Amino acid sequence: MGKLVRDKIPEFIRASGRTPHVSTLSPSAYREALIDKLREEAAELQAAQTGEALLEEAADVLEVLAAIAAEHGATLDTIGKVARIKREKRGGFAMRLWLDSVDPAPGEP
Repeated sequence: MGKLVRDKIPEFIRASGRTPHVSTLSPSAYREALIDKLREEAAELQAAQTGEALLEEAADVLEVLAAIAAEHGATLDTIGKVARIKREKRGGFAMRLWLDSVDPAPGEP
């Protein structure tokens, strides 16, 4: 069953009368677990059926992103700045464009 959980989850488990068995991950295992957690939360975001559920899952994704940023000496503000720069250079997703295919340039195979 092993998985990365939020810091207070063991307290909630104890409050329910059960006994959690936890360990502290090494830095490298933690980074790997964060990526696994991001995949898990992204799948839950995709499966969300209501606006409220979507916001809850998006918040979970954001929390994992914050932890990933912190592991690399950054913050969500840093990620936001990088995202703004990329948006300025490459655009965002507001136009909802779907790329079906690309024809080769003249002379390309």
